[in-house]
This record gives sequence, structure tokens and C-alpha cells, in this order.
Amino acid sequence: MLRLVPGAGARPTLDDVYRRYCRYVAAVILRLNGRPSEVDDLVQDVFVEAAAGIERLREPEAVKGWLATIAVRTVRRRLRMRRARRFLGLDRDASEMVLVDPRVSPADRVLLRAVYRVLDEMPVQDRLAFSLHIIEGETMESVAKLCGCALATAKRRVARGQRLIEARMSDG
Repeated sequence: MLRLVPGAGARPTLDDVYRRYCRYVAAVILRLNGRPSEVDDLVQDVFVEAAAGIERLREPEAVKGWLATIAVRTVRRRLRMRRARRFLGLDRDASEMVLVDPRVSPADRVLLRAVYRVLDEMPVQDRLAFSLHIIEGETMESVAKLCGCALATAKRRVARGQRLIEARMSDG
């Protein structure tokens, strides 16, 4: 087990937690949210919320999962706000974004943009469950915990997401 702060029974400090997990949090946010331009703001939002609760963290070794839960809630709020802005005609199209490493082939870039367009059509809860399970590789139990829902609900959300992706991405 990696200890975040020296000393027996010492609590992790926000600075230690940030240094250790900021890249992890940023990667989760990018894959769930899909917009590189929003990652820095969302990471900051996650750690602002973490700062308010780090003293109450009972199990310092659970900090990574705790941060992932905060990241999911933060992205959920952003996606809901984006959906409202899109409804009002105030949000830019997802196809304008550069979502992948420039070394990726042009065909893969087009495919990824198409997938994120479909993700933008999904209900927020379905998108998060689908992304956590399929993109992040989380177990269904972990998806349920991170999304704050029952296991059966998480499974339904992932299945709906899969059906939508398959329907929109099929050649027929």
C-alpha cells in the first residue's frame, strides 16, 4: 500500500492527493466528458470538492475511488449543463473538438468523433454508465457505485448505451 503522507496514521493532504492523482482524474474526465478544453476546469472542480471533504475521508487508501466518484458527479453536472445549453442553441458541436492524439489515423479520428456525437445524444446517466464500463473498463459493480445506482440500473444504462451506439454506428 502506498502511503500518501509520512508518519503512522497520518492523513493525506490535498497537495499530496493532487500530485498523486491529478493525471488519473484528468484522464477519467476526458474520457467521460470528451472535451479536452474543459478538462482543466473540471479537474479543478473535482479538487475543490475534494478539499472540502478530505478531512472526513475515513480510509486514506480509498482516495482514488473517492476522487473517481467526485469526477463522475462533476462530469454529470457538466453534461447536464451542456445538454441544456445545446437545447437553447448555445453549445458548440462536438465534431469541432480534437479528441485524440494527433498520431491516431484520420479514419480513427473520424470514428471517435462519430462515437462522441452519439454519446452527446445519450441521456447523461446512460452515457456515464456506458463510458465507465466500456471506455474506462470499470466492472458493473464499480459503475453502479460510481454512478450511485443499483447494479441492475447500471446494467440497464450500459445496455441502452450499447444499443444506441450500435444503432447509430451500423452501416445499415
